[in-house]
Amino acid sequence: MMKRLFSEGFRVFFLSAGLFAILAMAWWALYLGVHYTGGFVTAIPFAMAPHAWHGHELAFGYGSAALGGFLLTAVPNWTGAASARHWFIGLAAAVWFAGRVALWVSGSLPAGLVTAVDLAFLPILWVKIAGLLLRRPKPQNVVFLVFLSLFWLANLATHLGWAGLWDGGEIVGPRAGIMALAGMILVIGGRVGPAFTRNAMHREGVPEAALPKDAPLFTPVMIGLAALLPLSALFLSDTVAAALLALVAGGAQLVRQARWGFGYAIRRPILAALHVSAGLVGIGLVTIGLAPFTGLSEVGALHLLAIGGVAGMTLAVMSRATLGHSG
Repeated sequence: MMKRLFSEGFRVFFLSAGLFAILAMAWWALYLGVHYTGGFVTAIPFAMAPHAWHGHELAFGYGSAALGGFLLTAVPNWTGAASARHWFIGLAAAVWFAGRVALWVSGSLPAGLVTAVDLAFLPILWVKIAGLLLRRPKPQNVVFLVFLSLFWLANLATHLGWAGLWDGGEIVGPRAGIMALAGMILVIGGRVGPAFTRNAMHREGVPEAALPKDAPLFTPVMIGLAALLPLSALFLSDTVAAALLALVAGGAQLVRQARWGFGYAIRRPILAALHVSAGLVGIGLVTIGLAPFTGLSEVGALHLLAIGGVAGMTLAVMSRATLGHSG
């Protein structure tokens, strides 16, 4: 059973992402429940504030597991290369899990050790994915190495912020991590959204002229906007430029998605999940962009993007990929 669990990347990492999200949110809900009823949670094992642990672990704990499962499954399909060996998947999963444990008990560990353990997973994943992608390098695929690097940089900023070495890093880091995940969704969503819908409609005999299409011009534009999102969150936080970038990226996603056959997809749950979550990425980014000018809650907008867009799309892709690869 254990060998089968580590036979393909999606098995252990999608399972780990789902279980970790449940446990992390259960603790967070318990903490908030006690806090808002006038109580106090005094036995906290981690070194950072509870809200900081929550933000970091949902972005970099859950997010990196979902990302690892997706890339270790999708990249071999893109390149025709063999999947990662079970020993590598097991090693990578162990490093990811060690990061979660290190953060949880960080109050009892040296900060440098916690940082090193938590930052170790993404470079391991990066090296493996780079080795696969560079066998058949295509710009639309190699760009994911850029996103992985930005995601890791956002995590590094968080740890440097906690250590007092990056002023505000503990705030901008998790936000940049969410933006990196949202950026990857903008890129991959432009592939799977219209493609899966088109394939389903084609199987049902829908005429060619009525099938959804993704405008080719949007692809390089969306890749550029998507890559700028985490950079703006890190280095242009709370500026008009960052807000306008989010507004433009979100608006472009909504305009682009209007061509994906939403009316057809919404009646089919496996497609509806992809379309709704992709739409919420666009709406979330637009809301973040509008927040500084309208009085909308920036934290609320960030949660709309993170929950509706990022969590929604990762759950949709995890469900579809698991069904597709295991039946």
